[in-house]
Amino acid sequence: MEEKLPGNFKLNQSQIVVVGLGYVGLPLAVEFGKKYPTMGFDINKDRIKELKNGFDRTKETSAKDIQSAKHLTFTNELNTFPYGIRDGVRVYIITVPTPIDQFKKPDLVPLISASETVGKVLKTGDIVIYESTVYPGCTEEDCVPVLEKVSGLTFNQHFFCGYSPERINPGDKVHTVTKIRKVTSGSTPEVADFVDNLYSSIITAGTYKAASIKVAEAAKVIENCQRDINIAFVNELSLIFNQMNVDTSSVLEAAGTKWNFLPFKPGLVGGHCIGVDPYYLTYKAESLGYHPQVILSGRRINDNMGKHVASETVKLLIKSGVAVNQARVLVLGITFKENCPDIRNSRVIDIIEELADFDCRVDIYDPWADKSEVKHEYQLDLIDSPDTSQYQGIVLAVGHADFFSTDFIKQFESYKGIIFDVKGVLPVSLIDKRL
Repeated sequence: MEEKLPGNFKLNQSQIVVVGLGYVGLPLAVEFGKKYPTMGFDINKDRIKELKNGFDRTKETSAKDIQSAKHLTFTNELNTFPYGIRDGVRVYIITVPTPIDQFKKPDLVPLISASETVGKVLKTGDIVIYESTVYPGCTEEDCVPVLEKVSGLTFNQHFFCGYSPERINPGDKVHTVTKIRKVTSGSTPEVADFVDNLYSSIITAGTYKAASIKVAEAAKVIENCQRDINIAFVNELSLIFNQMNVDTSSVLEAAGTKWNFLPFKPGLVGGHCIGVDPYYLTYKAESLGYHPQVILSGRRINDNMGKHVASETVKLLIKSGVAVNQARVLVLGITFKENCPDIRNSRVIDIIEELADFDCRVDIYDPWADKSEVKHEYQLDLIDSPDTSQYQGIVLAVGHADFFSTDFIKQFESYKGIIFDVKGVLPVSLIDKRL
């Protein structure tokens, strides 16, 4: 089988198409658009319209960032891409999400759909790079057959593939896409070199060329598994110390004085990465006859932390003499992490639903979340602004900077109800409990 790339294999003749313009795809498209003819594609027409007007609802990029990408255009019709360089290398970079279904099994629908879309316009000499987090083998075993079937082309003869896992940290304005070292890989040695050189041209932190696509896929998924397990450990410590009436944060602070103690904190583990990706690896392992123990144990602990917070909040209300079924509780924050509008797989919902099961009347306030998205995703309404005096209990669930500003904290100084600080950001003197 021929493994020579047809056409000119040169960076300066590259054309980029980024498929999926969410938290991962848009920042990447912006950076490539500063150097190469780049098209950002997304099936959401409203999203495309907003981006054309310089507005990014994810707040990962600004209008100035988008304007700086002089070679970037946006579309929701991939077949309109102007192939201006006849012999150039056309690179499709797929950055769609990889969620799990209700049974915690990988949901490859977005990935397969994106592969079908690209397959319809795939030409000889093209390269398809996947950035979505998957289990080892998914690119070549699940995605490539779709590309071949739809395009009628042969893998590693007519078209080629690469895998370069995303490492975006939503809401992080320090570790942005160009400042995070990038793992790269390709389906042939020549393609691997090209993919590595392509990313090297925009990633100032440098790249690491993995031995194969499977190695790159595995490296990504275990990054999140490792973090998930570490958080599960401190969450379990929190559960144990709660039984001992010992403050977990104080214990971790003391233990952290040793140079090699890992600084993890207890909390809710949600979002589209850490709370999801471990299930991709365990799914693949189980399909091969191995039942993971440590990874799934960590997942069970983390998945139950929301209910634990709600249960402890109810206990505090009872101890304070409040009738739980008449209690009004304010939940501060519904996004999956601080200073970020992303509500996907937020485990704050577990706290809200558990409190509702106790017949508490729950209000939610989050200045970062989009009200319409919350309504669509969780069928919940956000309040415009909180009057803390109206509530018998407050749960600070997300550590937005807004919630521990001087002005906001002043509201708590004369507050008579109970406060559960999930994130440990409020002064200890003001709260009743923290993880």
